[in-house]
Amino acid sequence: MHRWLSLWLFLLLPCLTAAAPPPVRVFVSVLPQRTFVERIGGDRVQVQVMVQPGASPHTYDPSPRQVAALAEADLYLAIGVNFEAAWMGRIRATNPGMTILDTAQGLRRRTLEAHDHGDEAEHQADQQRGHDAESHPDHQADPHIWTSPPMVKQMAARIRDALTDLDPAGGPTYAAGYATFAAELDALDAEIRARLADLPSRRFMVFHPAWGYFADAYGLTQVTIEHEGKEPGPKALAALIDQARREQVRVIFVQPQFSRKAAAQVAAAIGGRVEVMDPLAADYVANLRQVAQVLAEANRP
Repeated sequence: MHRWLSLWLFLLLPCLTAAAPPPVRVFVSVLPQRTFVERIGGDRVQVQVMVQPGASPHTYDPSPRQVAALAEADLYLAIGVNFEAAWMGRIRATNPGMTILDTAQGLRRRTLEAHDHGDEAEHQADQQRGHDAESHPDHQADPHIWTSPPMVKQMAARIRDALTDLDPAGGPTYAAGYATFAAELDALDAEIRARLADLPSRRFMVFHPAWGYFADAYGLTQVTIEHEGKEPGPKALAALIDQARREQVRVIFVQPQFSRKAAAQVAAAIGGRVEVMDPLAADYVANLRQVAQVLAEANRP
């Protein structure tokens, strides 16, 4: 009896294996996108990330292994980071049949702050204007849209639809995954709004302007230290310190991908604190919750 049961299972196993559909092979540009796709697609997706931990999406070059793997992918989810502009043509040529979706399409983009801090009046005016990319076509669009939970919710709906188009049988899975993720994003958004609602100071400094969409979503202002990716000179640094004192800035965010030297100098001069906050962290919800907590603690007396 045991022998016949073993034989039956042996014969049945290939049938069960064949019934399982292959995963949708997805490439994304940055780590947070992987989280979004996996939350929506679950076991029906296999996700690879182009920009590896510790690298900058502004200067990244895909490895030969990644380019080779792209030839087997079903879907590429672009988001507007710099390396895409340089590589998208070659990515398309590598796999002409792959679907490429710009997840930022249709979203209101802001421009990426890049100021000469020697001109303080112009810097403050640009900060107040909010850097609308549509009204400033000569400025570079800020790609960091994933720092805004409401925008991620919109992107997630497009991801759900793209996966469903490629894998109609998985439609119910993608719909359920999106519904659960969207509810989590709504809860995160409400939590952050409540935590930051009554801050007496609503400004924070950043070395690299990666938190603009987060700031816009919650009525905050980020003040940028770098200029075109470079640390400020002595004159600009002095102007930043004066501005930080005047505007009662108490916290400066730095990314692990960038230098902390200038941020540490400003923080020491104003009696503030430097916090390492990585917009490219994979644990999206926990990361944004931590950002809100640090801002709330630093900007209250």
